Amino acid sequence: MKSRSTIPANLSGNRLVHYLAFGFGAGYAPVAPGTFGTLVAIPIYLLLKDTPAYVYLLTVAGMFGLGVWLCALTERDLGVHDHSGIVWDEIVGYLITMFMAPVGWGWIVVGFLLFRLFDIWKPFPIRALERQIQGGFGNMFDDALAGFYSLVVLQVLSRYNEEFLRWLQR
Repeated sequence: MKSRSTIPANLSGNRLVHYLAFGFGAGYAPVAPGTFGTLVAIPIYLLLKDTPAYVYLLTVAGMFGLGVWLCALTERDLGVHDHSGIVWDEIVGYLITMFMAPVGWGWIVVGFLLFRLFDIWKPFPIRALERQIQGGFGNMFDDALAGFYSLVVLQVLSRYNEEFLRWLQR
C-alpha cells in the first residue's frame, strides 16, 4: 500500500535514480501522483507503439528490471516502502496494459482508465501479494499485475465488443 508520508526536500545523492523513480518528477504531484505517473507513460507508449512486439516487450521488461532497482534504492533512501511518489511502477504498468493495443486515442484513454481502475482496486491476488512482497520487486510487481489485468480487459474489449469499437471510432 502506498505511503502518503511527505517527500524529503533533499533525497540523498542518488538524484537521477530518484528523479526516474518519481516518474521524471510526476511523483511530486501533491494529489494523485500515481495518476500523473500514468500520464507520463502515454508519451513513452507513443514512442513504442509502432515498434515490433519483441522490441516493445524487451523494452518494457528492461524498464521493469530497472524499476526494481530504482524503487529499491529510492525506498531505502526514503525509509518507506512503496512511497506514493514512486511512480515508475505506474509507467511500466500502463505500458503492459497497452501491449498490442488497438490504434487510436480512444484506446489510449480506455487503457489509462482500466489501468488506474485495477491499480487502485487491486483485485485478488494483487492486494495480498502487495502486502507480502517487499522491496523494489514488490513495488513493481503489483502494478505489473494491474497492467496485465488491464491488458486482458482491453484486448477483450477490442476483439469482442463491436458496439464499443464503433463508439471508439467516432
